[in-house]
Amino acid sequence: MPRSVNHVASKARRTRILKLTKGYFGARKNVWTVAKNTYEKGLTYAYRDRKNKKRTFRALWIQRINAAARQEGMSYSKLMGALTKAGIEINRKVLADLAMNNPQAFKAIVEKVK
Repeated sequence: MPRSVNHVASKARRTRILKLTKGYFGARKNVWTVAKNTYEKGLTYAYRDRKNKKRTFRALWIQRINAAARQEGMSYSKLMGALTKAGIEINRKVLADLAMNNPQAFKAIVEKVK
């Protein structure tokens, strides 16, 4: 009896991966083994960088708050300590947004904790 292979399914699987690697450079887009490895590595990068994105944004918010706080004569660490002591619970994302887009509100917060 001849060996039975489900070529329809395996070809569909390969085609799906090759469609996902469309736009890659060289053999990465059209050679099955290279494309499969590239696609799988891309998934690990995507997972890792979803975590790194949060880290990067937090660092950006801290830099923006620090820059705005120094214009008001305070450092970032002193400002955050004063906010905690005053019982003002405002997260870094919102504080950075105020520092960038609404300097008067940020200044009012700084004056309140001084």
